[in-house]
Amino acid sequence: MKLRALVPIIYILFLMLPIYWLVAMSLKTTNEILGGFSLFPQKWTLESYRTIFTDPSWYWGYINSIAYVSLNTVISLAAALPAAYAFSRYTFLGDKHLFFWLLTNRMAPAAVFALPFFQLYSSVGIFDTYLAVALAHCLFNIPLAVWILEGFMSGVPKELDETAYVDGYSFPAFFIKIFVPTIKAGIGVAAFFCFMFSWVELLLAKTLTAVAAKPIAAVMTKTSSSAGFELGLLAAAGVLTIIPGAIVIYFVRNYIAKGFALGRV
Repeated sequence: MKLRALVPIIYILFLMLPIYWLVAMSLKTTNEILGGFSLFPQKWTLESYRTIFTDPSWYWGYINSIAYVSLNTVISLAAALPAAYAFSRYTFLGDKHLFFWLLTNRMAPAAVFALPFFQLYSSVGIFDTYLAVALAHCLFNIPLAVWILEGFMSGVPKELDETAYVDGYSFPAFFIKIFVPTIKAGIGVAAFFCFMFSWVELLLAKTLTAVAAKPIAAVMTKTSSSAGFELGLLAAAGVLTIIPGAIVIYFVRNYIAKGFALGRV
């Protein structure tokens, strides 16, 4: 019995080891990191974090990333909600093929679209803006959000729609006041996956930005120089990139569990 209780503890510790190592590295100097193996910092320092919070190029990298990720999540959900409702409630010619086509967009590698997006956004004047990255990520996030939300919506009885119409609700009023609160778990799950994909995606974010909207992933390349890598600074930046995702997971953790139970995650 004791062995069975120890197994999940050991497994969790094994999964947490890379995160602990990253945090420990962020509290060391680069010389100490390169100097040898140590479980704990021999000389604790917050200099790397101080650099990030005082250097505008660093903290603006985080602000830029959070801005376009949040914008993408809002746009993706706003577009996916009515599309998912249509797929869950109506049957029309080619509906299954269209649904499959949406998913194939999600399967394509981001590198395929980097050059077309770059040329298009440069032509219309939105290159190096939050909107450029947010719209590019929509190509991948909207199909995923539609797929997740359609599963949740299909679980809501159609009688709810009919009852609302009998009670005199217009479709916009019914959809916003009654239907959306009913599937808030699905919205939470879809928002989580949209946020996480946009947060960790690097290629399109770097290709479609230059200075004004440069994401933190691009700023982190500043740790490389002719003298080598500033490993402590790079580790501190890595620790800070984990925090937004952890916060999102904390607020939608129950919704994600429900998504697994419904088989849509």
